[in-house]
Amino acid sequence: MLATAQTFTLDGISARPVRVEVDVHKGLPAFSMVGLPDTAVREARERVRAAIVNCGFEFPLRRIVANLAPASLRKAGPGLDLAIAVALLVASEQLDLARLAPVAMAGELALDGSVRAVPGVLAIAEAARERGVERLLVPSENGTEAALVDGVEVVGLDSLEQVAALAGGEWSPPVPQPMSLGTDLPGEGPDLADLRGQRHLRYALEVAAAGGHSLLMVGPPGAGKSLAASRLPSILPAMAPSEALEVARIASACGRLGAEGTQGRPFRSPHHTISPAGLVGGGNPPGPGEATLASRGVLFLDELCEFRRDALEALRTPLETGWVSVARAGAWRRLPCRFMLVAAANPCPCGRGESDPECTCAPLAAQRYQARLSGALADRIDVLAAIRQPTAGEISGPPGESSAAVRERVTAARERQENRLGPGRCNAEMTPSELRESVLAEEAATLLAESYARRRLSGRAHDRVLRLARTVADLAGEEEIGREQMAQALQLRRRDAE
Repeated sequence: MLATAQTFTLDGISARPVRVEVDVHKGLPAFSMVGLPDTAVREARERVRAAIVNCGFEFPLRRIVANLAPASLRKAGPGLDLAIAVALLVASEQLDLARLAPVAMAGELALDGSVRAVPGVLAIAEAARERGVERLLVPSENGTEAALVDGVEVVGLDSLEQVAALAGGEWSPPVPQPMSLGTDLPGEGPDLADLRGQRHLRYALEVAAAGGHSLLMVGPPGAGKSLAASRLPSILPAMAPSEALEVARIASACGRLGAEGTQGRPFRSPHHTISPAGLVGGGNPPGPGEATLASRGVLFLDELCEFRRDALEALRTPLETGWVSVARAGAWRRLPCRFMLVAAANPCPCGRGESDPECTCAPLAAQRYQARLSGALADRIDVLAAIRQPTAGEISGPPGESSAAVRERVTAARERQENRLGPGRCNAEMTPSELRESVLAEEAATLLAESYARRRLSGRAHDRVLRLARTVADLAGEEEIGREQMAQALQLRRRDAE
């Protein structure tokens, strides 16, 4: 007898539909599986066999063929176990799903028949809704995650036996409640008041947060670069529901979404030994990297000049487009990575800088160290903040302005940008045509033209200065970009500490 079951497999951070076809017929006992299954899917044969027997069902001693359609799509992960087991029970006439149709399912089976959590259930629930599935069977641990999607009845399962009870009308499953998406403002955590002194750095952080701009901090060790970066999420505005759902979808696909849901904007800080594939995504099949995990949040690269050159250069396109394309033999993925890049670097190998009399680095060594950050990548960074060591009086002095006060101004500036550009957009995402529509005072235009010629700015740097000036004007509540806002934007692009 032939039976089918609907399930899904992860494809990057999205879900692709899979039709499980199981045929049970006479012949020597065998269980074969076709349809480009990976190792985890092929091993489902032993898990399904033990789960069926340990749940009180009979495993048919016949010729069993399981086909995973479409045959051209590679199937990965243990999430197909539940659908294979259910289709096998239907094909052997031990289960009737007529009362549950149309239904889809996803889950990993333990040897005792219990259903274990799998990654990517949020994406699976969204794909099920798009295909008109009315009921989705998932592990109970993933129930709150799947409940975030409206239009699909979610059933949380603890064991394979509950599928038979549900199909026979003997069990009424509880309705899972959607998990928290973390759209509220951050509560207790690191506060920007901990950053003493560093007035220029505090302002650079505020401008970067207000416009979603990338930031590079250059200064000696212990000046507060890492401390400032870790406080940046505390001054960012709360996520919109669509942003929170995107963050949850990415975390779910990577198996990082816990039962408590998302907790504010992501903050990723990979070690400098990370590979290009780990930073922007890769592998076979291609999977997301740190850039995608930091989407709608902050990607902090500490000790920037210690990172591999090819890993840093891989960030060029994501910084421009907000997407990363990963191509492998027979596979191509387009992954979102709309993140704020925040980087920290020392001016030279010893960290003191050539202007410090105690610097022991040879000029050539300092040049080689700084050359690890290419000009092309530096040109794509909006804010370049050179900082100095704070004085003893600043360190022992009163705390600075709190994160809550700075966040109010940042949120107000973001609201002005959304009113002008659209929901969820900020100045860092402005297109060239939108930039040309900016209201620019004559003095500001003259200053920008003079700086463009004198400092030999690139066309990209010209546009980034204009975006920064627009953000400075939004923080000041001005509709027109004046000379003062343009001067501040140009100052935020300087690498020197003057």
